Order: sequence, then structure tokens, then C-alpha cells
Amino acid sequence: MNVRTETAFDSATRVVAADDGTNYDNVAVALHWATALLVVTQFALAETWDWFAKPTQNSMQGLHMSFGVVLTLVIVARLVWRLMPGHQVSSLEIGWVRVAAKSVHYLLYGLLVVAVALGFAVQWSRGHPVNLFGLGIPGPFGPFARPVRGLLKELHNYVAWAIIIIAAGHAAAALYHHYVLKDRVLKRMLPGYGEHGR
Repeated sequence: MNVRTETAFDSATRVVAADDGTNYDNVAVALHWATALLVVTQFALAETWDWFAKPTQNSMQGLHMSFGVVLTLVIVARLVWRLMPGHQVSSLEIGWVRVAAKSVHYLLYGLLVVAVALGFAVQWSRGHPVNLFGLGIPGPFGPFARPVRGLLKELHNYVAWAIIIIAAGHAAAALYHHYVLKDRVLKRMLPGYGEHGR
């Protein structure tokens, strides 16, 4: 029989002491996974459209813009839902783990807001409307000079990579809690578990 010895890191990251049994509601769970799916889809589209012929590239870029608008709406919905009374869920973490977890969440929220704002700015700085499944959302300003457009696009790309890297670390931490520490950190955010599981 293989018995695993708990390490000092395991002990330091345990969250059981702070678990009061509360769960995320189904709306919060749905918005969380919608955000994750949209972020991965957006990143995959942007990183692969250069592999294809121009007509396919244009279609993929149109989808990227449309999903960007949808992501914007999801982010707004998440923030509003989280701020509404009765939807706050206590953190399972304690000590430095609690601080680190909250910092990562706030950082991801901030980067998502910056990414979508830059996405709109990139398109509008070209003098084009943002495409929403065939409907154009006109910009509040005219075209920018080419160097400024290039800078906006570069910043958008850097922020996108930062989101993917930090989100990957966030996912790895959740899997560590689930498979190594065997606590409820990941379970609380799984569909169907939120309002019922314990």
C-alpha cells in the first residue's frame, strides 16, 4: 500500500479550516466557465488564423471580434452578479494562500477588462467598426496613426498571453487542490455541484 506523506507545502496550502460549506451558485458557475471557454477560444483563434488562406482568416477574425463582444458582456455580468448582495461566497483559503488566490482573481479580472478594451481600441483605431456577428459597432474616435495602431495590437497580444499564463497557473492550482489535497476548491466551481454539493 502506497501511503503519501504530506509535505510542508501541502500543509501550508490546506484550506479545510476555512471551509464553511458555502458554494458558488449556478449563475456564478456558468459565468465562470463561459469566461474560460471564451478566453481559450479567443486565444486559439488569434494564434492560428495566420495558418489559413485570407477568406478563412477574415472569418476567424470576425469570430474573434464577435466573441470579444460576448466576452465583454460576460465579464460585466460576472462583476455585477458578484457585487449583488447575497452572491458573495466566503473564501476557503486562509493565510497567504487566501491573499494569493484573491490577488490572482483580481489580476485576471483586471487583465480581462484591459484585453477587451484594447481589442475594441485596436479595431476602432483602424477606422473600422467592431463586428458582432455581422453587425457593426462604430467607434467613438477616428483612425489613429499606424505606429499607435501597432502599439495597441502589441499590447493586446501581451495581455492575452499574460491571461493565458496566469489562467493556466490558476487551473493547475485548482487541480492540485482537487487531486493532491482532495479539498473542495475545484468542486465548488463544477457545474451541478454549486448549489447542492458538500
